[in-house]
Amino acid sequence: MLFIHYPKCTTCQKAKKWLDENNIEYTERHIVENNPSFEELKQWYEKSGLELKRFFNTSGLLYKEMQLKNKLPEMSEEEQLRLLSTNGMLVKRPIVVGNDTVLVGFREAQWTEQLK
Repeated sequence: MLFIHYPKCTTCQKAKKWLDENNIEYTERHIVENNPSFEELKQWYEKSGLELKRFFNTSGLLYKEMQLKNKLPEMSEEEQLRLLSTNGMLVKRPIVVGNDTVLVGFREAQWTEQLK
């Protein structure tokens, strides 16, 4: 399982602690040092069944500075995925990618249901 996170993010820290406490093995990946590629994001988006907007870090400074709230509705899926692949700080985190699971953001009940 791949655990993509930003170490300074408190939600990511909680998620990592939860994974450790539940003895779930994972490989860590720093989202800024190793930003997800367009191909990875496309694959995760398709596998997740989520709206593409859920992959954006809507509370992040970069999202707000770029005024993406107004721009995303006008962009195609490909344009949105390409934008996400340019900077890890635009991507909602943490992300967990398993064989048949992609979870975006940390919701303990959802993680318990899908990962245990």
